[in-house]
Order: sequence, then C-alpha cells, then structure tokens
Amino acid sequence: MPDLPIPQDAAEAALFSECWDAVLSYADLCTSGSLTANQLATEAFALGMSEVRDTDFTTVRSVGRRAARLPMIPLLLTAVRNTAAGWEAQGLGHKLDPDLRLWLNSEKAARYTGLPLQRPVALRGLRDMQEADASLLWLAEVEALPLPSVARRLGLDPAVAAQELEQVRGLFRDRCHRAHLDTPMAAECRSYARLLDAVTRSAAADTPEDLSRHLATCVQCAEAAACLRLHGGGLPAALACGVIGWGGLAYLERRRRAAEVRLGAGRPGAGDNDGGDPKEGSGRARVLRHGLLGAAVMISLVALGVSMMPMGSGSGDDTASASHDDRQPVADPTAAPPSTDPPPTHTASAAPSSSATAGKPAEKNPDPEPQGTSTATASTSPRATGSPTASTAATCQVSYDLVNQWTDGFQATVTVTTTRALADWRVQWSFRDGQKVTQMWDASVSQSGGRVTADAADYNKSVSPNGTLSFGFLGTWNGKNSSPYAFTLNGGSCSPS
Repeated sequence: MPDLPIPQDAAEAALFSECWDAVLSYADLCTSGSLTANQLATEAFALGMSEVRDTDFTTVRSVGRRAARLPMIPLLLTAVRNTAAGWEAQGLGHKLDPDLRLWLNSEKAARYTGLPLQRPVALRGLRDMQEADASLLWLAEVEALPLPSVARRLGLDPAVAAQELEQVRGLFRDRCHRAHLDTPMAAECRSYARLLDAVTRSAAADTPEDLSRHLATCVQCAEAAACLRLHGGGLPAALACGVIGWGGLAYLERRRRAAEVRLGAGRPGAGDNDGGDPKEGSGRARVLRHGLLGAAVMISLVALGVSMMPMGSGSGDDTASASHDDRQPVADPTAAPPSTDPPPTHTASAAPSSSATAGKPAEKNPDPEPQGTSTATASTSPRATGSPTASTAATCQVSYDLVNQWTDGFQATVTVTTTRALADWRVQWSFRDGQKVTQMWDASVSQSGGRVTADAADYNKSVSPNGTLSFGFLGTWNGKNSSPYAFTLNGGSCSPS
C-alpha cells in the first residue's frame, strides 16, 4: 500500500481525518483497483494541500488576505481529477477507469480547467462564495451529512443551522445567476436568460415550451437551470456534477450511502440522539482518536468499505438525490409470471470484478454535463457456479425509487428486503415502455428486451436474514417512463414495500 500523506501540522491532521474518506471514495471511482485508488488519493491529497499552502502564502503576503477558493473537500476532489489527468499525460492511464480516460481526452474535461468564464456555472458560483458558506452548502447537500454534524464541524449554532443553510442556498443561486450572465453565450441563450431566471425561482412556475426545447439542446443553459432551481431536490446533483465533473452522480450516491452507514441507518439505537456523528465510544470514533497516522490504513479500509456497502433500509434524510412525493409501484397484477431463467453466460457489467471499482459511472448527467460515453460493457466471463436460481427463491419486498428524471434519461434505486439469508442474489424486473439500463453500480446488469437482470457484485453477495440489498442505475426512456413490474429475487416474486 502506498504511503499515506503526512500532515504537516495539527490543522492539516484534522483536515485529513475529515476529508480522507471522501478523497479515497472518488479516487476509487477513477481507478481500476483499491491499491491504485489509494495511490491516486494519496498523491491528490498531497497536491491539494500543497496548492492550499502555496495559494494562501502568496495571496496573504501580497494582498493581506486569503484568495477565494473551493471548500476543502471539493478542492481535494478536483485534485483527484487533476492528478488523474496527470497520470494520463504521463502514460499511466492504464491505471484509470477506461471511461474516465475517454472523458479526460474530450472537450468536456477541458471545460473544468479552461477559460474561467467558460467553466461550469456551479464551479464558478461555489468558488465565488465565502469559504464557510460554501462548506456548509457542500457538506449538507453533497456529503449528505445531517445538519447537527455540519454545525459542529463548522462551529455553527445547531439551532440556526437550517436557516443558515437556506440563506446559503439563496447566495449560491445568486452567484450562479451572475456567473451565467457573465458567460459568453449565443444570442438565443442571451434572449432566454431573463426568462430562465424567472421560471426557476418558483416551484409553481411553468416552463414555456420554447424554453423547454432550448434547455433540451443547450448544455450551457440547462446547466445554469439546474443551479438556479433550488426546489425539486436537484441541487446536490448540480453541485457534484458541476464541480467534480466526471463521476459526479456516482460520487453523490456513494456519499449518501456512506452517511447512512456511518450514522447507523436502519439499526435501532445506532448513532447520536441528534442523528449526528458516532459517539465518542463508538469503534470508528475510537480508531480516529488513537492517532491519525497510526490509524490511516484503517481509515482507508473503512472509508472504502463504507462507500461500497449496500444501502440501509433506514429512513435517513436523503439529501443527495432528488426528492419524490411517492414511491413508485413495483408490481403489476396483470403481468406474466416472473422469469426463472438460469444465470446468463454473458452479462453486461458496470461493476468490475475488482471490489474497489463498484459504482463506475458512464452516466448521462441530468446536470446535464454527461460523465461518460459508454454504456454497460459485455463480459465474456460466466458467473461462478452456485449462482442463484429459482430453487433458492427468497421471500422479499422491493421498493423502486425514481431518483431523478430528465429529457431522455433517468436515475433510479432498487432496494430489496429479504427474510432469508442469501449467499448470492439476482434481482430481475420488467420495463413496459422500452426503457434501457445504460449503467449500474453495486450490481452487474444484463437486459433482454424489457427484462432486466441485476446480479450481485463480488463484495455484496451475502445478505443477512431480514437484511437489505440495494443498487442504483441510469437508464434511457422515450415517450413514457412508467414504473417496472414483476420484480423477483432469485426467481421468487417480490411484493412492493
């Protein structure tokens, strides 16, 4: 395992303990294995801290104050992206995720490091805020931390944290609106700027048909709309995709699940009374307090494991995804009996064989900056013997959550609760409107017509009795995107939860 970055003082040591798991989680998305992820995260952390020290020293010496910059976590995540770009330029691209390599060599990547006025609106808006305000926004929206935890970390009064966050959201919108107006744009885009500002201010405002058509074809204006529309739950995706770039949605999902696991989502009595960080006596807290460098390896393993664990079944606040009022129905009483076909010998996999590369994104981004160009890739390796079939059917309940939807794509999560212990699992369902799954994380996917099969990844095959398994995916739709039906687990029908 590569050497971990050594903090130079107490302040950097504190930043390391707060930021390392986020840096490692994103580095894992960008690479082909856990050791490589650790190496990328280590180099990126050192690069980020060096940039902070150099920038602060130069600006304080010249103008007497610190330069405006991103909050620490997004700053370090961009350092991961920049380090990955450096690897590609140095001939080390074989260590990176193939879809990331395609992105790094495209015009999309150039937007994040090119001319300032042509960079994504979210990146410019966040950088233009006071660092404390920007940190509050990022920790609450993207890292999915509960407000009491965010307040403690930033030294805020928990009683007014919600009001502070609401004000900061408004500040971010104002900065993004100004950044959008400053952006060099075509005459058509300029003509829609005032209307775009007006219709995104209220959830009740209708979007005129001509503006809707424009947003469906103009990345620049659609990206601005995502940042200006504070209602509807799309702000976390707008932030993550606009600041990080490639892998933003997958990172967002990982951080939400990491927060749920860290807070003991679905386990009665776990975590703080206020839903905050684990108590001082918890195992994780004891590890962090036994010395930063001595526990660095453990932090790496815990963080990586948390990022890859299935989603709990608790009712934690999901600030990392767009909200929907109702869960989608998952059963169709008129549907044909579920398929009990044996495991396919050729599966399309978005979860590579290495357990450290789960959640690889090649998604179409509703932000709408696309994050990759490929769909699920075919694998010629058959599944191991003992794959689940109808003979190992389990009693189960399933929930299908439509996380986000845009012009021709959508993001969804499937969560299954099983009454029996599982050594392996396969979930199947049917689409009725021709939807296609293009990318999946925490499972490998194959599709035949409307029938979709999701097989367990190497690291999440085992499920305890009354436990849950969960995975997410991106898909395309055209005309109608009704909910899937005929869900099965290992060949046995699942009822809606």
